[in-house]
Amino acid sequence: MDYVLETQGLTKQYKKFTALRNLCMHVPKGAIYGLVGRNGAGKTTLIRLVCGLQFPTEGTFALWGTEYRDAKINLMRQRMGAVVETPSLFPYMTARGNLEQQYRVLGLPNFNGIDELLALVGLSDTGKKKAEHFSLGMRQRLAIAVALCGNPDFLVLDEPINGLDPQGIVEVRELILKLNRERNITFLISSHILDELARIATHYGFVDRGRIVREMSAEELQNACRKCVSMTVTNTEALARELERRQIDYTVTGPDTVDIYAQLNITQLAVALWEEKCEILSCSEQDENLEGFFLSLVGGESHE
Repeated sequence: MDYVLETQGLTKQYKKFTALRNLCMHVPKGAIYGLVGRNGAGKTTLIRLVCGLQFPTEGTFALWGTEYRDAKINLMRQRMGAVVETPSLFPYMTARGNLEQQYRVLGLPNFNGIDELLALVGLSDTGKKKAEHFSLGMRQRLAIAVALCGNPDFLVLDEPINGLDPQGIVEVRELILKLNRERNITFLISSHILDELARIATHYGFVDRGRIVREMSAEELQNACRKCVSMTVTNTEALARELERRQIDYTVTGPDTVDIYAQLNITQLAVALWEEKCEILSCSEQDENLEGFFLSLVGGESHE
């Protein structure tokens, strides 16, 4: 498989704090790779290293097979675009002005392609309106347009939908999917909004305490996410005792709710619980979501 980005044993130490610990990951060409982790797990540090804003303490990474110490790495980075943390825009400039400025920074010979970029991100009709008066969603789309200057085939986005309203989230999501499908742009996207990430990602890397704890495709994730029966009862302790007696896996999810990971004979279970003076109030079959799978990997406790 061709990889746009590979890391091996990547470590970043800040004095007494280790942000990345022996991190290994693989971003396939053409993928929308979702980097999943809590705040403080090391996602932004990883992105800053890949973009050349910082350097590893140990380990290495490669872009299109070119190791970061190689003199040719700058040529590889010309094939990248990035929006790291907050969008870096000129607030007193229009959308067109921001793109023209980026063209100058990149040393592009003319402004050909700016109209196409503005149309692509839905900002053709902003005219003389300055970026400081844009909505957060418009600023995020403009930041992506700036990152697209120079026609990169790898985009790195750090929390691209953080703080957006529902309409802004939809707009950014549709833009990412369009760029991936129509231009075959590979994406590395960090996010803690897991349900939204699950709508677009083709591959995942789950990061915890500076390490990738698991990598998998969206298809593998779908197969790994367990189906469960969510049951509401009058006595979760009685239900837990009965499930343990039957050696059935379960999770208590609330004061009166339990997720049960097994095929159940509801009638037999109801009879056993009735003898414990426990009633089943409702039950429904559910699929484990991305958030549930992530928590099953790293545990529910805070690591911050």
